[in-house]
Amino acid sequence: MSSPLLALGKQKLPLRVAQTSVRYAGRQESGADPRNEIIRRALYPSNIRNRASPVGTWRPDVGRRLQRAIPSAQAHETIERAWFLHQRHVRRTRMAELQRKFESVRNAMETLRQVAPDLYAEANKEEDPRARTSAENELLKKLKGPEKKAVEARIRGLFPRELRIPTDTPPKNGWTYDYTPMSLSS
Repeated sequence: MSSPLLALGKQKLPLRVAQTSVRYAGRQESGADPRNEIIRRALYPSNIRNRASPVGTWRPDVGRRLQRAIPSAQAHETIERAWFLHQRHVRRTRMAELQRKFESVRNAMETLRQVAPDLYAEANKEEDPRARTSAENELLKKLKGPEKKAVEARIRGLFPRELRIPTDTPPKNGWTYDYTPMSLSS
């Protein structure tokens, strides 16, 4: 069970203290327009390397604090084992909950099979989503253009593709007052 934290405990961390900004270390001052530099410094304040910032990217004491919090490899392994044990308990709890839900659904389907066999058969019927009845095929022969394309593209049980996507703004041409949805049963 080795990890980067164990390697961190074995080495002494070199602490660099300098008065240079991390963000602007490689930049040369351009004398062209000072406004850009003022805006950049306002938006992205410098991280001076001798100040620790709670929200900054550089904290000089993080190595020492880790070594103080996890003093030995044995303590680190104990913490890791406790974490894995916690994860195992959470995983078993989730699996027990899923098993309970599955058993509940299975019992409900069994009750449905005993109470209403016709509804049970309808609920468990496998059907091809592309299969059409003869009436639908006859209607499809009469349709042309985009209507035929919409009927061919429609898959039973899914949201109709020809419906307009809801938006926050109304359409440019207004509302279609004489719209009637296509019906395959007509």
